[in-house]
Amino acid sequence: MTTDRLQLPHKHSTLRVVPMPADLNQHGDVFGGWVMAQVDVAGAIPAMRRARGRVATVSVNSFLFKQPVSVGDIVSLYAEIERVGRTSITVKVEVYAERNYSNPVVVKVTEAELTYVAIDSAGNKREVPSDNLPEME
Repeated sequence: MTTDRLQLPHKHSTLRVVPMPADLNQHGDVFGGWVMAQVDVAGAIPAMRRARGRVATVSVNSFLFKQPVSVGDIVSLYAEIERVGRTSITVKVEVYAERNYSNPVVVKVTEAELTYVAIDSAGNKREVPSDNLPEME
């Protein structure tokens, strides 16, 4: 564990969630699968925006758990597009936990890279539109 004092990144979080007691394992830590699901949701958001439609997760390229997540932590997920291919979009997701409300601490708990593929309404692979389209709000 690092003792360096962290702050949340100075950008908008893609997703913020608070784990509940039902998300805990027998040791009181949040299930890794719960964290993975939140990372997949957060990563899909910029991928869907960039693809201008549906995407499907095709690869978890890397996933590193740095520290456990506890009940009551405010979990902030930050997702940024790393690469755009003809049909795929690779997204980096960083996860931070804010804990200990009496003496607030921010810790980086997870970092991951996932690849999504753009799909049509029938679930078939399609091309990602060119990036010179106006941004969605």
